[in-house]
Amino acid sequence: MKKILSILALCCSCQLAWAGDIWVSPQGSDTNIGTQESPLRTVVQAVKQAREWRRLKRAEAEGGIYIHLAPGIYPQAKPLFFRPEDSGTADSPTVIQGEDGAVVSGGVEVTGWQRLDVPGTRLPASVQGRIWVADAPRVGNRHLEFRQMWVNGQKAQRASQFEDGVMERMINFNPQDKTITIPTPAIQGLEKAPQLEMIVHQRWAIAILRVRDMQLMGDSTVVRFHNPESRLEFAHPWPQPVIGGEKGNSSFCLVNDLALLDQPGEWYQEYPSGRIYYYPRPGEDMAQASVVVPALDRLVTVDGSLERPVHHIRFENVRFEHVAWNRPSYEGHVTLQGGFRLLDAYKLPIPGLPEKAALENQAWIARPEAAVAVRGAHDIHFEGCTFRHMGATGLDYEWAVTRSSVRGCTFTDIGGTALQMGTFPDGGFETHVPFKPVNMDELCSNIEVTDNLITRVTNEDWGCVGIGAGYVKDVLIAHNEVSYVNYSGICVGWGWTLLESGMKNNRVEANYVHHFAQRLYDAGGLYTLSYQPGSVMRGNRIEHLVDAPYATNERAFYIYFDEATDGYTVEDNWCPEERFDSNQPGPHNVWKVNGPKVDEAVKMKAGIRHKNGN
Repeated sequence: MKKILSILALCCSCQLAWAGDIWVSPQGSDTNIGTQESPLRTVVQAVKQAREWRRLKRAEAEGGIYIHLAPGIYPQAKPLFFRPEDSGTADSPTVIQGEDGAVVSGGVEVTGWQRLDVPGTRLPASVQGRIWVADAPRVGNRHLEFRQMWVNGQKAQRASQFEDGVMERMINFNPQDKTITIPTPAIQGLEKAPQLEMIVHQRWAIAILRVRDMQLMGDSTVVRFHNPESRLEFAHPWPQPVIGGEKGNSSFCLVNDLALLDQPGEWYQEYPSGRIYYYPRPGEDMAQASVVVPALDRLVTVDGSLERPVHHIRFENVRFEHVAWNRPSYEGHVTLQGGFRLLDAYKLPIPGLPEKAALENQAWIARPEAAVAVRGAHDIHFEGCTFRHMGATGLDYEWAVTRSSVRGCTFTDIGGTALQMGTFPDGGFETHVPFKPVNMDELCSNIEVTDNLITRVTNEDWGCVGIGAGYVKDVLIAHNEVSYVNYSGICVGWGWTLLESGMKNNRVEANYVHHFAQRLYDAGGLYTLSYQPGSVMRGNRIEHLVDAPYATNERAFYIYFDEATDGYTVEDNWCPEERFDSNQPGPHNVWKVNGPKVDEAVKMKAGIRHKNGN
């Protein structure tokens, strides 16, 4: 009898262990039942199965649904879509768990590489016989077009006039004629280049301009550009390139032509054939190399509303990889700040708005693209995940997200901002008009961003940041390490206003920010905007402010309170010198001990806790 009872107990425990678990493997099949022995193949099917369990009130959903991703790559033909029907509860969350090496990818492989034996008519003579070519993958009924490519996991550089990060000073910037005058390039024939682009360094941002024509005039060349970016670039006053700055004129570089393909690690895609040209790095065998290009510009969308939010979903140990940023190829890219592109902008002939009497320009913006986007949701958590190989923003809590967290994640090799949250009013809302929603639940709130490693991001849009928060309240940004960014490290606030907007009680504590402002200026290791009563900036460590090589002045700071910052208590922030600045701050900021005199113990507690043993 005891033996029979033991067998029954064992059967019950096995049933309970299986209930709520859905297993997925690259070797599985979506016709399987989703057990560990018979796994599904796609994450999409696993999410659908979990949704059905909840819809039918199956017993498997009672204690939580756990989707287990076995090691391997899960390529996505379309973004994963989480909707209100996928929501869990506090007692029964939906958890997507990745085993080590589980990758959700928007990329496709490029195969069939061949050495280019026939000399290219526009290739530099120095690279003849060293270039390899392949046809772009076909997606749907056309060749895939892209701006990012990774070879053996390392990002390749689009063919450029100079080495990565190197630029040249422009001669003139003429808003009336809509032209930029540059030194005539040493490389001949660029005036005939069909897809040439210019990257323009303009203070705290860059512009990506598609070249329309070039007029060679001896030692100088006059360049004109396509619309819409030409109109935006020359109409908007902030930021524009500087001529006659303290440290020289603003800079530029030319990219994306076959004649510029002259350095190992560079590549070029020909249009309309889609053919890809690549100059291998030393040691790369293109017959064996893994080459991946992105086919999606979004991997995951969590999309709810105030009335029907998505909630109680958790991602654990999942790697999100290979996401595109293609829009500049079709319309250029001219930004206001932080990667937010301009939809329209111009200087006011007579300054002043009712909300801001001194305002002398107007701007309407659009939000950057993001690999993973969350809106209208609560209790959405990312723990131990990795975001890498992405063209624009990594993770974005866009709107009406609360009681959520990002903990112990890694963000690296990202073209834009690593982690973004909060409202940045876009579309028809002029960005300088103070934003205060009728329903304050629209603001992102009660989000914790802790113990994350953010490094080597902003590598395509240099004007993006490590962590960027707009109109938010009650957020905690603590014990993160942010490093090797081209503009600012951690930014909180938007709107340039002293008026109350709902932003409040934001805490930036014990973060370690270093090697920032690598290419742009008017930057801060910690950077703020506007009135945020009850907010705190405490116990951070900020160092290695880089002397950006093409800055036109010295405006970069360890802590920068930009226009109308107010309501902050700032104390015990360590940096090697008191290099701080405030731009028209409000009267309620409280500064205590900050700089090199801060206690060494406070300094050493900053950063990721498990890394430092805190």
